[in-house]
Amino acid sequence: MNERILKGELWTAKKVENKYVVSIKDQSSIVQALTYFVLNQNIKSGQVTGIGAVNEAALRFFDFSTKDYVDKKFDEQMEVTNISGNVSLLDDKPLLHLHITLGRQDYSAIAGHLLDAKIRGAGEFFFYPLAIEIHKSKNEDVGINFYDFEK
Repeated sequence: MNERILKGELWTAKKVENKYVVSIKDQSSIVQALTYFVLNQNIKSGQVTGIGAVNEAALRFFDFSTKDYVDKKFDEQMEVTNISGNVSLLDDKPLLHLHITLGRQDYSAIAGHLLDAKIRGAGEFFFYPLAIEIHKSKNEDVGINFYDFEK
């Protein structure tokens, strides 16, 4: 089996064939760590999924009437029951598009587009890169980025 261990400032990873298992270091920003990871590994597109725990999170919800995001911050210990998303290119730079579901101490859940969150405990991720570049462009009518298969 073709595998190797990789290390970054905010993450460690094991590459197995063309897939990655990534661990984000405690008290690190999820978005910053994963952005550094995709830049370090030159990942242009693919899928990401993960679990873990955080003690602060900023989520976004898109308001179609204003074509803008509404942000909300949560400062409490929560279980990351799921992070799923993708990486693509926007203006030739890697763009992470992540959604998150967080479990609270009272067993309720909150969810939304992940603006950022800070790991407090573990952050465990799988990356499934594609061998091609997938680009996004902003759709001005809707106000969000869509896949642009013409690029």
